[in-house]
Amino acid sequence: MADPLNFPPDSELRWYGVSTPETAAHATIGLVHPGQMGAAVGASCIAAGAEVLWTSEGRSEATIQRAEAAGLKDAGWINGLVNRAEMILSVCPPDAAEEVAEDIANLGYNRLYLDANAIAPSTAIRIAERIEQTGADFVDGGIIGGPPTRPGAARLYLSGAEAQRAARMLAGGPLEVIVLEGPVGSASALKMAYAAWTKGTSALLVAIEALALESGVHGALFAEWANSQPALIDRSANLGESAAKAWRWIGEMDEIVRTFEDAGLPSGVPAAAADVFRALAPFKDDPNAPGGAELARYLVDRVKQ
Repeated sequence: MADPLNFPPDSELRWYGVSTPETAAHATIGLVHPGQMGAAVGASCIAAGAEVLWTSEGRSEATIQRAEAAGLKDAGWINGLVNRAEMILSVCPPDAAEEVAEDIANLGYNRLYLDANAIAPSTAIRIAERIEQTGADFVDGGIIGGPPTRPGAARLYLSGAEAQRAARMLAGGPLEVIVLEGPVGSASALKMAYAAWTKGTSALLVAIEALALESGVHGALFAEWANSQPALIDRSANLGESAAKAWRWIGEMDEIVRTFEDAGLPSGVPAAAADVFRALAPFKDDPNAPGGAELARYLVDRVKQ
């Protein structure tokens, strides 16, 4: 198995899109577990012509409704999914990725397993080693963007020896599939680097406003932003969207911390972002979560408790 830090030079890490939708028409894909992102990915596979299975056993009513709306077929229980799927696609919270893989491996699955979760390269390699013990092939994946409900909304990056095979089974729907010519861990490394910025800067912005509030200069800071960084004012106002997702981003930031540490790089910035998201976790899925000064005040009060 490849060393998570021994990637080819960037000049050798080529990528190219895959557009062979006809191959997806005969694929049977098992999806575990369809949250908002997973259900949309499943719907994209169906649009490409694949049959997508999932299991409703133990899932919430909201998940069941989401899966039905996406057109997923209920295999009833996990054994049925494992027995029928040509490829299993894991899209779940990052802190559940290893548990999901262990459940599948324990059932002796021996075909193709794609982990598309936001995990560190070393975590992806560890999962690959477990999956391959049962005779299955492993593909590393990372999704960048929002739920792929329209073309251009998201890209699924794949890496590993069987990445092209997985791409042929997925391509053709709204989700763009891109193969990286690199080992298992390459797709996860790209996802970690990208998310470190997009999610990490959201946490940083909340923390900066909290600092300004506590220092009595919040109004002055906004006046200066209006003069020199006007885009930050709009981003601040929209931070409620980040607060509503903070509970899901804790595990992702922890994986980003691991990625930095594995690379021998300072990891304090993503670790602090994880702390901010832990403080904001009570806003879980709240469509009315505040942004701006109200969210910053909440952070100040929360950390002082």
